[in-house]
Amino acid sequence: MKTKEERNQEIQELQAEFSESPNALLLGFQGLKVEDDKGTEAHTYRSAGTRLIVYRSQFAGTNQATALNIMVGADIDKTVKGLRERGVVFEHYDMPGITWDGDVMVSGPMKAAWFKDPDGNILCVMNG
Repeated sequence: MKTKEERNQEIQELQAEFSESPNALLLGFQGLKVEDDKGTEAHTYRSAGTRLIVYRSQFAGTNQATALNIMVGADIDKTVKGLRERGVVFEHYDMPGITWDGDVMVSGPMKAAWFKDPDGNILCVMNG
């Protein structure tokens, strides 16, 4: 079992790694500041007005469903274009009653686009 000092050192290394990780940079979380770090496995970060909770899991990348939905507002097409320009490859799923406008799924007023992070977790940007 690790000592508290060893866990805290590991946490500091993970925080530094995450703040420059593809996920943080890809989603625009540059300049993340630690908001809550009490030596646990979960950590809260703040970037501008957004809070993000990150935790270690032995099950990372094993979820077969969407792990995170990010509401990006009405201009989802601009967001998807920006992510694509950064090298994001979008997922396309077959679902009844939907149409695709490029990489954006359209179902009535709802629009969404899915992609995977480097660990294989499914992320989604949505209008709204």
